[in-house]
Amino acid sequence: MKPCPKFTFGVGDRFAHGAHAQLRAFLSARKEGIDLTPVWNKSNREHEIIGSEPQQTRDAADRAVADLAWPGDYFLDADHINLDTVDRYLAPCDFFTLDVADDIGEPPDPDEIAAFVKQHPELTGAVAIEGIAEPFEISREDVEQCATLFLRAARKAGMIYRRILEGRGADDFVTEVSMDETGAPQTPPELLVILAALADHGVPLQTIAPKFTGRFNKGVDYAGDLAQFEREFNDDLAVIAHAVKTYGLPATLKLSVHSGSDKFSLYEPINRALARTGAGLHLTTAGTNWLEELIGLAEAGRDGLALAKDIYARAFVKRRDLCAPYAAVIDIDEDRLPSPAAVNAWSADQFASALRHDPANPACNPHLRQLLHVGFKIAAQLGDTYLEALRTHREPIARNVTTNLLDRHIRPLFADLRPAPPAFQP
Repeated sequence: MKPCPKFTFGVGDRFAHGAHAQLRAFLSARKEGIDLTPVWNKSNREHEIIGSEPQQTRDAADRAVADLAWPGDYFLDADHINLDTVDRYLAPCDFFTLDVADDIGEPPDPDEIAAFVKQHPELTGAVAIEGIAEPFEISREDVEQCATLFLRAARKAGMIYRRILEGRGADDFVTEVSMDETGAPQTPPELLVILAALADHGVPLQTIAPKFTGRFNKGVDYAGDLAQFEREFNDDLAVIAHAVKTYGLPATLKLSVHSGSDKFSLYEPINRALARTGAGLHLTTAGTNWLEELIGLAEAGRDGLALAKDIYARAFVKRRDLCAPYAAVIDIDEDRLPSPAAVNAWSADQFASALRHDPANPACNPHLRQLLHVGFKIAAQLGDTYLEALRTHREPIARNVTTNLLDRHIRPLFADLRPAPPAFQP
């Protein structure tokens, strides 16, 4: 099993031109005493839309690491893969996010449920978890219901893990299990049952991404009850520490926050929880990099600004098709979307101000931002025209990419978490 550092941070690079600018943010953070490990991630869906291969993402990351003399670990994540898609990632990747959301809610054989309940009497009754004030009161029926929801997903995770192990010939990778792309959030007691089931199926996961309460929409802030999220996040940390001791899961197991980019209101409660417990964290960002590319193009002016406006105009026309695959993770009020004609009259500053995620700026438009977040397909269809623009306007794009990661994400999340305390202390 490849060791997973305490703090890992997923960055998306959809067009494989942002790795240098992203890595500069990690280098600056390192100079400030913030020890983060970059994890470049790109999903199979994104590769299919763009027409790219995982090896291209690997090559871009490797070049940036060599050119900038990055001194630490780094990973390439096969993001949200399953049995049907995993093979193309076996060679270039060393971090695998096993997406088993489609199997959640698929009932297993009743005998499998009965066997699980019999094997885990510790899950029934008053379950005391260090770090949680009141014991979980879990009935046999609760365990059976939870097993009905999650046992098939745990079994599928085991199948995917063993496929990776067989294909690579060694357990030289980090395993993450993702359950976030589903309808209902998982409660801390459910997370405990899930971890027991994953241990039963021999999955040595080092990070798990549950679905939290609230909305984690693409490219905008969290929408939900902050106090409830903080309680849930802290309880999940305690459950993970308990499961590590109880089920022999890797000591490096940590919580993962998917679609974590731009969730600015969550960073303070997450930071408090990490400081209090000494726990690790994996947080993923993806489309935020692509949006910073558009902002950089706009700020370049002239042809860069014209291209950014053209991409918006095309996205506006095709907005229904672009949004359909992401309906569960976007909330766009079409009445709040400016017309292409209106955007065409904007200055570079107006376009950048509307797109940049700065809640203090009244010009910031989260509806436009969400549309363009899912509109990377338009840029992909432009092919070399878009890629050449990235090369031509490298400087303003890189400045925005680095600043966004460092100032809006890394510093608020990991401030005052140095030197790092021992992991998983209550």
